[in-house]
Amino acid sequence: MPSATTTGEPTSAPPAGPARCPWCATSTATATPSGGRRVRCSGCGVQLTWPWPDAAELDAAYAGWYRPEGGRFSGPGDAILRITRGSIAHRIDRVAPPGLVIDVGAGDGHLLDALARRGRPVLGLERGGSSRPDLMDAALADLERPDGGAAAIVLWHVIEHLADPRDTVRHAARLLADDGLLLIACPNAESRQARSFGDRWLAWDQPRHLVHLHPEALVRGLREDGFAIETVGHLRAGQSVFCALHGLAGRIPGTADLYDAIRRPDARSAPIDAGTRAWTVAAAGATLPLAALAAVAEAADGRGASIYLEARRRRDAAGTTGPRPATEQR
Repeated sequence: MPSATTTGEPTSAPPAGPARCPWCATSTATATPSGGRRVRCSGCGVQLTWPWPDAAELDAAYAGWYRPEGGRFSGPGDAILRITRGSIAHRIDRVAPPGLVIDVGAGDGHLLDALARRGRPVLGLERGGSSRPDLMDAALADLERPDGGAAAIVLWHVIEHLADPRDTVRHAARLLADDGLLLIACPNAESRQARSFGDRWLAWDQPRHLVHLHPEALVRGLREDGFAIETVGHLRAGQSVFCALHGLAGRIPGTADLYDAIRRPDARSAPIDAGTRAWTVAAAGATLPLAALAAVAEAADGRGASIYLEARRRRDAAGTTGPRPATEQR
């Protein structure tokens, strides 16, 4: 993005991120500031974390404290996460054709376990891998298309973490069977919450979240890459109530970051003393009814905090992973 010298002569600033939007390929030279560390693409309206984090910053952001082996959350938090993460298994099993389900960003494998209990063959992809035989450190680009194609590919709050999300979508098209299902959940950067809480909105989650999507851009991109959109909603994608709760509790004086407060001590980004933690949890409990009501209301208005999308690979989709034709680039 442009800067100026002390003499007023224009010069080029050092690059702060990719030269083109990772979603629509528009030059980022025309992007405009949209937040404390974000710019908005002039082509598709998607927001990008800017400056773009380097490898060292991302390594620190995903360090051991972020997902320690002993679990992330205090009390029943990890058990609740296990239940909610596996809860979409019934939906996937019902709407996807028979066959393999690939879960990208599978975490601890909760969805894999829920699908396996239904008799589904599964494969999980996760940063760092695991000792589990069904969980590997790989990306969709590394996989060969299974015989007949995969029945479903799940990107559950993953696509916003990816440096090249459109490349991942195209590899999903390549790997899926005809009529295979692509299921995506991600934050909605144009939600009421995003605008209300501004830079304090939990779902920006910078620097881990790189590309901040909105429903129109997501739907348009998937259609261009060979998918038929079947379902777009908000509440099923999760996180909406907690993000609202996090923002509301954070406006009460004396509270700490709620997300840190509910995590185990070794999983917090910063220490919290017992008194502040207790006050933060109490404040969250008091505002929970309002947060739930706000999440439902914004979802009904079509501006929910999260996007839930189901898309079917069209039978005529090429599933290519090369550059888009010039007529499709913005």
